[in-house]
Amino acid sequence: MLAKRIIPCLDVKDGKTVKGVNFVNFRDAGDPVELGRLYSEQGADELVYLDITASYEGRKTFTDLVRCVAAKVSIPFTVGGGINEMQDVDRLLNAGADKVSINSAALNKPQLIDEVAKNFGSQVCVVAIDAKFEENGWHCYRSGGHVPTERELFSWAKEAQERGAGEILFTSMSHDGVKTGYANEALARLHELLCIPVIASGGAGKKEHFYEVFQQGKADAALAASVFHFGEISLAELKAYLLERNICVRI
Repeated sequence: MLAKRIIPCLDVKDGKTVKGVNFVNFRDAGDPVELGRLYSEQGADELVYLDITASYEGRKTFTDLVRCVAAKVSIPFTVGGGINEMQDVDRLLNAGADKVSINSAALNKPQLIDEVAKNFGSQVCVVAIDAKFEENGWHCYRSGGHVPTERELFSWAKEAQERGAGEILFTSMSHDGVKTGYANEALARLHELLCIPVIASGGAGKKEHFYEVFQQGKADAALAASVFHFGEISLAELKAYLLERNICVRI
């Protein structure tokens, strides 16, 4: 059985780690390089760094920060935000990232998924999907959750897989930052639909939510931010809790 992964996510804005609720109302959570180093030492399986305003503001992702992170951490990390072309992917991998996360650019130009997978391998290509549950289902958003699209969560995830994505990072905008648990029903449906790993994001507030996302949501990995950044849950405590409940995690 493959071990379930615990992934701290560091949303970066203006060089600082921030955390919001439903993609707005951000507050400072500390230095992203130092936090990454601590999480690496404390037993995180991977890290995700997202330049959360890069696509919205039309900037390139933070290459210098990626180099600093690569020098400090000893676990794989994914970088996303403002990745629009192959040169961006090449630049970030050369700076030390292990994977790239594409969201808005993939929605705007789906063939970018094919190109990344073909040139760098599917294992490098994480397609991030920010979706909100509305009256007629789950709808995908781009530009850091600012712009709705006509894409539907499940059909888009299926297409991303077919184009060569190695993982899907699904964030429920409806659950983001509110700490009431992950979107387990949607996650379980993604698990049934796809044959690539699904990373759950949005909604972690207590240890039980991680257990539920693995048991009910069938997620391959759980991503969280504020519960780690603000010391509400420690990685060691969380992994011990999951092991006690027969969830396979790396210690």
